[in-house]
Order: sequence, then structure tokens, then C-alpha cells
Amino acid sequence: MKKVEAIIKPFKLDEVKEALHEVGIQGITVTEAKGFGRQKGHTELYRGAEYVVDFLPKVKIEVVMDDALLERAIEAIQQAARTGRIGDGKIFVTTVDEAIRIRTGEKGVDAI
Repeated sequence: MKKVEAIIKPFKLDEVKEALHEVGIQGITVTEAKGFGRQKGHTELYRGAEYVVDFLPKVKIEVVMDDALLERAIEAIQQAARTGRIGDGKIFVTTVDEAIRIRTGEKGVDAI
């Protein structure tokens, strides 16, 4: 099993969710986040004063899936989240050793 974490722009969430659903992903976890990468935030003007916005609003999506779905899921996230502009986000993939459904006690792929 693999865990995919994707940090994306908030307005792309619905598109990514739909793309993952089409691939066959059944459940996702979404967290509101703030952060910055290479762009290091940006400068804004408020009532004549300039100030730096260090942390930009982002959305973190977490999905655990069977290895067989991994490549299609990554491709779906990339296609749906891409705007072509700086700050589109990142995708991280890690290995999951075990998953257990609390209600039934199912383990492994059956638990996701």
C-alpha cells in the first residue's frame, strides 16, 4: 500500500477529487494548510502599506491506496492540479506498512 500526500491550490480541490474518483479512489482526507515553496510568499498592498504574505493558503490531500492504483492516481492529481503557474504544489509518496479499519478490524487493502 502507498500513501499519497498532495499539496495543491485550494481552488483545484474539486477537480482533483473528481479525477481521483474516476481512477477508483474511494476515500480521501483533506486538510487546510498554509505554506510556501520556492515562491516564498508574495507582497501585498493594504491601505497604502506594503506587507509580505509568507504563508499562502494550500490544501493537503491524503490518500492511501493499493500499489496497483498508484501511477494512475499520481497522473490524475498532476493533470487536475496543474495550472502551469508557480505554486501548483507537490506530491509525496510513502509506503504504508499496515492499515486497520477500526469498526470491523479488517486489515491491509480490505481496510481502505
